[in-house]
Amino acid sequence: MDLKNFNKESKSEYSSNQKLKARLRKVKPKVLDEKFEELHNEAFKEIDCLECANCCKTTSPIFLNTDIDRLAKVFRMKSSAFIDEYLHRDDEGDYVLNSSPCTFLGTDNKCLVYEDRPKACREYPHTDRKKMHGILELSLKNTLVCPAVFKIFQQIGKDYRK
Repeated sequence: MDLKNFNKESKSEYSSNQKLKARLRKVKPKVLDEKFEELHNEAFKEIDCLECANCCKTTSPIFLNTDIDRLAKVFRMKSSAFIDEYLHRDDEGDYVLNSSPCTFLGTDNKCLVYEDRPKACREYPHTDRKKMHGILELSLKNTLVCPAVFKIFQQIGKDYRK
């Protein structure tokens, strides 16, 4: 995975993807959900997250209280101690990691807490879910982080960029 090339290409296509996002808002919700799911499945036949891990290297998931409690238990800590050691509140008031790359990312790009990882990590990059209209802005931002999301936008753009 050539992340430097991906980073450069995704940034150069961002304004075009912003325009595409506006067009996608006009697509019927069920049609959009089906198209994203189809393209998600195709993208992940080619892209191996363990070769990339760019999401873990560059961004933080949101940690819900249930995530914090679960991980604190794994580390035999109180939830408050887990927060003090690993997390802070972002501008929206959500708990996020203190630093990047993720503290729990191994040198082999494997998650050290995979079985207990946060819900946001379990669902990332969110391109195979229902109600895609509600997360188009998030998906657009993720084109800069995840090569699979970028690929999905490139593919869906073949039908909706005009």
